[in-house]
Amino acid sequence: MTQLLDKPVAPPAQTLSGAERTARRKALLHWIAVHSLGIAAALFFVLPFLFLFLTSVMSDQQALTRELWPKDWEWSNYADVWNTPGFLTWWKNTLLYAGLGTVLTVVSSVPVAYALAKFRFRGRSLSLMLVISMMMLPQQVTIIPMYLFWAKQFDFSGTLWPLIIPMAFGDAFSIFLLRQFLLTIPNEYLDSAKVDGCGEFRTLIKVVLPMARPGIAAVALFQFFYAWNDYFGPQIYASENPAAWTLSYGLESFKGAHHTDWNLTMAATVLVMAPVILVFFFAQKAFVEGVTLTGVKG
Repeated sequence: MTQLLDKPVAPPAQTLSGAERTARRKALLHWIAVHSLGIAAALFFVLPFLFLFLTSVMSDQQALTRELWPKDWEWSNYADVWNTPGFLTWWKNTLLYAGLGTVLTVVSSVPVAYALAKFRFRGRSLSLMLVISMMMLPQQVTIIPMYLFWAKQFDFSGTLWPLIIPMAFGDAFSIFLLRQFLLTIPNEYLDSAKVDGCGEFRTLIKVVLPMARPGIAAVALFQFFYAWNDYFGPQIYASENPAAWTLSYGLESFKGAHHTDWNLTMAATVLVMAPVILVFFFAQKAFVEGVTLTGVKG
């Protein structure tokens, strides 16, 4: 009994003052407000893709109802779309257009951007202004003379070559984006390479390109996404030849042939979007870094 009486008693917990309670309440409300906006923004972007996917695995009858959740998951819809005559050809054409076009754009744009960023020559500012002016020129302005040139002079109508070959001569936006990135590379690295005996071409290959990987990745992704989603170009040059259609143009034809089969149309859309989403998911770090360092943030 004496031991129990001698045992020290813990002091009562200190109560929070009114100011501290108010500060904690404000912090909690601020946290809820910030995360609520984030959740709402995430749902705003995710829900359309979720609706697209869920509709793609519904049956024909359920896709025409207001139900949002599939009763039976019809994974065979993707097989039906993939086995549609011409769909595999559209895939091959799109890969050729986007893949080869991206490689040609990067290879042709890097030397021009390097010259505009690091060389000092007469007419440099004028050349940069010409590049910027080409960025402001809509494709629709030059489409008629370009079509007559490729169709009449080279007989490339009904193919994708009128869209791929010009990429071997550089792209104004890619040149400008790469130039902005190369300006962030200190000239001391280039001077050190030249002191060691490197010429301009070797300096570009051995020094500039390894340091410019984020910028090159950003340009490559921009060009790949543009070519993959391009509808206007294939419509002008390849519409008369179904064997040269791309996914973007072929999807419109598929939608017209299956205008009541919304499940198949959504499945085809998922198959068209999936590669772009996967490419961006695995390359987003380099893409964000490249865009940030070039100063193009809007």
